[in-house]
Amino acid sequence: MPRWSTTKSITGCFVYLLLASLQAGCGGYSNGGGNGGGGGSNPPSAPTGLTASAANAQVNLTWNAASGATAYYVKRSTTSGGSYTQIATPTATSYADNSVSNGTKYYYVVSAYNSYGQSANSAEVSATPMAPPPPAAPAGLEAVAGNMQVSLSWTASTGATSYHVKRSTTNGGPFTQVSAPTAANFTDAGLTNGTIYYYVVSALNSAGESANSSQASATPAAPGTPPPAPSGLGATAGNAQVSLAWTASAGATSYHLKRSTTSGGPYTQVAAPSTTSDIDTGLTNGTTYYYVVSALNTVGESANSAQASATPAIAAADVTITVNPSITKPISPYIYGINFYSGITGAPPLLTFDRAGGNRWTAYNWETNASNAGSDYLYNNDNYLSSSTVPAEAVRTFIAGDQSKGVASLVTFQLQGLVSADESGPVSIANPPDLTRFKTVVDKKSTVSNAPFTITPPTTDASVYMDEFAWALDQKFSGMGIFGSSPTHPTFISLDNEPELWNSTHLEVQGSTPVTSDNYITKTINLAKALKDQFPNVVIFGPVHYGFQGIYNWQGELSATPSGTNWFPDKYLQALKTASTTYGKPLVDVYDFHWYAEEYDSNGTRILNLTSATLSDAQVQLIVQSPRALWDPTFTDTGNSNPWIYRELGSTPINLLSRLENKINAENPGMKISITEYENGGWNHIAGTIAQADNLGIFGSQGLFAANFWPPNGTYSYALAGFRAYRGFDGANASFGDTSLEATSSNVQNVVVYASTDSTTPGRTVFVAINRCTSAQLTAINGATLSGTAHVYQITAASAQGQNPVAPVAIGTMAVGGASMTITLPALSVTTIDVH
Repeated sequence: MPRWSTTKSITGCFVYLLLASLQAGCGGYSNGGGNGGGGGSNPPSAPTGLTASAANAQVNLTWNAASGATAYYVKRSTTSGGSYTQIATPTATSYADNSVSNGTKYYYVVSAYNSYGQSANSAEVSATPMAPPPPAAPAGLEAVAGNMQVSLSWTASTGATSYHVKRSTTNGGPFTQVSAPTAANFTDAGLTNGTIYYYVVSALNSAGESANSSQASATPAAPGTPPPAPSGLGATAGNAQVSLAWTASAGATSYHLKRSTTSGGPYTQVAAPSTTSDIDTGLTNGTTYYYVVSALNTVGESANSAQASATPAIAAADVTITVNPSITKPISPYIYGINFYSGITGAPPLLTFDRAGGNRWTAYNWETNASNAGSDYLYNNDNYLSSSTVPAEAVRTFIAGDQSKGVASLVTFQLQGLVSADESGPVSIANPPDLTRFKTVVDKKSTVSNAPFTITPPTTDASVYMDEFAWALDQKFSGMGIFGSSPTHPTFISLDNEPELWNSTHLEVQGSTPVTSDNYITKTINLAKALKDQFPNVVIFGPVHYGFQGIYNWQGELSATPSGTNWFPDKYLQALKTASTTYGKPLVDVYDFHWYAEEYDSNGTRILNLTSATLSDAQVQLIVQSPRALWDPTFTDTGNSNPWIYRELGSTPINLLSRLENKINAENPGMKISITEYENGGWNHIAGTIAQADNLGIFGSQGLFAANFWPPNGTYSYALAGFRAYRGFDGANASFGDTSLEATSSNVQNVVVYASTDSTTPGRTVFVAINRCTSAQLTAINGATLSGTAHVYQITAASAQGQNPVAPVAIGTMAVGGASMTITLPALSVTTIDVH
């Protein structure tokens, strides 16, 4: 109630109202009757339930209504506890603060007021507005050709406000931006008919630009015009069959293959392939057949091509493959692996094994996710592997991604002895190691601490525990048994990476003195015991050599001889055998090494650096022959301008897998072999496809446990196509079998065939036939029991032109039966033959 008596005089009333108004502040006059909005005779209580939620350049506030309040004061500070500045006086119980900067943390309180005064402040809340992340790269890009134009469409990226459409006339780019539409479609007009255009699209918002989408291409053509007649028709005779191939016609969607037994026709259509090749089977040997081919699109059919002819006959095969079904090996599912599967654009489907490895992981601190780049970049301590402060998050997200893809994982555990203690940039290598920048690795926590394992270890102590690391990962995948005896998708452990090179790649922790082989073996045994004490069935990989010199003589430490038992594996295997016998089970399960082909052309260029789409015949042969160094006892490295491994082995075949297998059988039987990094070059050439397909065939036929391709810089679709010859070669789920059959070639330099059967489909046989010769090879495959139809898929230089990704194309079928089949393999080709 006001403290002054009312008066009926005009002057008194005015004074009364003025004083009451002054007393009430901005709230105005109230008679205290309870219905005038004044809320009684007391200020309201402080608001409760204040919440703050951050958005892009905005903080949204809500709170509970305060009884008796007529409005509210919203107050803000950039310091916890104030002082606060009033920024708004809403009457509602919410407010959107739009005058904020992204990345700044703001603190808020709210008070309520009425005509009797202002309440105390509410409890403080805070929020940090942030810009949204850039959108994901658009998916589903499609390009449809029209007359002098290409119509593009794609799936909208969540959060995108616009897109950049980029175009090139070269497969793989470089790309030039041609439009910035806001919708998920665009028509690129004013183009040249008959030219192939390649497109990618990126998505944008206020936070930035996404990566490019997968590439799509189209060739505009004039309306109402059938494609031109095909050119380059060639016919190659085989046994009761003719193989045909021709050059693609621009704008063609399919072809009509026509045959006659009379030169000049008339012709009868015998096939309608969508690709530029076909096999015409069931013919009569000794009869000459004449062929033409026409091209079709939605408008119509072209004229016939020039005629080609061939006379099938029982000709002597150029190469004979002898299959022995009684000599078999199981094919490990883990040979179809890669490094960094999730990070590879256009990765092949149906891969089985992923690895998180490389120099980055040697000094990884699982407690903080800090790591060191080593010699790769300034010996830098940073958060490159993960910016998260959640322990082991860099590894957890990697395994989780693999589990979602249905593949097994290989993760790196730290063996060198020191890991990054901070993320503060370059580390001095003036007098390494600078122990103020690193923490000490302890294999087994209980040897130095009585504290139990925890998934949130303290980060201020001096040690990082490896057995606790494994335990924490297992906890993060509770119930899945990722280190157990039979998980659906196992996680394997690699004991660090390329230890022979630590004194150069990781000078910051190792110093200039190499780790000795004795010291390394001791480290291996101690860490393996600690891990197997915790998880007895975990599969452990070691020693993860960088290459041949590490295997042969531990980077020059040992006095190895070509045929001696004085290589590093001899020392390592014997020590492990003794320690494992004492321990009661194998300590290291898989002998792991890296293999980067050491082949050099006449200019001294290593084949790994041959990135051009145009290579000389000699360069091609260096690439396609290079996988033979792993297994072929006849391979003498001909053509290599620097065959230093061959020479170091006394000018005897390298035959590395057989040498290692013999040492394992003699010194530590049962140990498996893996190659977790490898490359053979030819990234943008059919030679790269052949080498990769050959590698996978070798891994299966030689019984490797696991293998991971190392992705090079730049483009390498041709190399990835080697995987597609084995996995999903029909464009769906058809894959090579799970049991290898011994197959020997009469001329392995020209042709090799890998044979398999499928335990899930009795009677099914799958071959991958590789012709590394520059001429077609009539190839007889004898010894396997065949019945049904051979479905043939092929990768050649011609079929790969314009493909992205490069993949097998179906070229036809042929009836097979008995224990022999004959097929003509095109020059420089990979052919998958699925018999069922």
